[in-house]
Amino acid sequence: MSIEKVVIIGRGALGIMYGEALARKIGFRSVAFLADAERVHLYRSQQVLSNNRLCPFRYETAESYRDTADLVLFAVKGTQLEEAISIARPVVRPDTVIVSVLNGIVSEEIIEERLGSGRVVWSVAQGMDALKRGTQLVYSHIGELCLGLPPGREANRPALKELEAFFTRVELPFLHEEDIMRRMWAKWMLNVGCNQTVMVARGDFSTVQKPGPVRDRMIGAMREVQALARASGISITEDDVKLYVGFIDTFLPNGMPSMRQDGLAKRKSEVEFFAGTVIRKARALGVPVPINEALYREVKAIEATYQDA
Repeated sequence: MSIEKVVIIGRGALGIMYGEALARKIGFRSVAFLADAERVHLYRSQQVLSNNRLCPFRYETAESYRDTADLVLFAVKGTQLEEAISIARPVVRPDTVIVSVLNGIVSEEIIEERLGSGRVVWSVAQGMDALKRGTQLVYSHIGELCLGLPPGREANRPALKELEAFFTRVELPFLHEEDIMRRMWAKWMLNVGCNQTVMVARGDFSTVQKPGPVRDRMIGAMREVQALARASGISITEDDVKLYVGFIDTFLPNGMPSMRQDGLAKRKSEVEFFAGTVIRKARALGVPVPINEALYREVKAIEATYQDA
């Protein structure tokens, strides 16, 4: 099957970035953003710019789309995943390829449970520097998508091959990962440490780039994920921890991870996909994770103040 019709759920930074990249290759009518009626009405009234280029995106509800998709790309936050799956369900066929660029290590499993097995491709989005303000996106690096399948998903291999052939055709950078779970856990380890620590410290990337207790806490949270990975049969080494801390040190000091931005905007964060998942998996495996337990409590305490704002 050749992928010709693409549906994207989520018009955040990654949704816009990948949407534009694909639409400029296969046409803006062939790439549709799916949303509920209220969002579609809003989106159709707005202009989206990507690096100052106008993006005449197509916006549809599942009813107005009146078709099915060859590829569905989920680009929402974890807190919106269940709603996004419901929106996508009417356009998904048994042979629709599905890929998620959400943070964390559980979105693919959730999507498979809700939409059926055999068509989901596991992925990690990395290396991009996209920043969205309102309806304007700015980026200098599109990064790459790491694509692969975990053990026991041989039935998904045709979907992986179709997606890689499509990305090759449209020249979207990707890497084929033989051990995709190791890559996903390593990226998750970074997010668990950096996102949560910066949010509760009410800082920016510079807060964890300089020596001190906040940086030590971030690394401690990452090492708890490393221990949990080991107990789960995933090899995350001390060199991996140092490598991903090194990545954090290259971020713009005055930049902020998504959870900190959520905190400033008084939005619910993805803490359930980070510390929440760490804690649930750790309890099942008997792995102590006191730093993540504390971060979870502190994030929840911050979020509890939003209703009073």
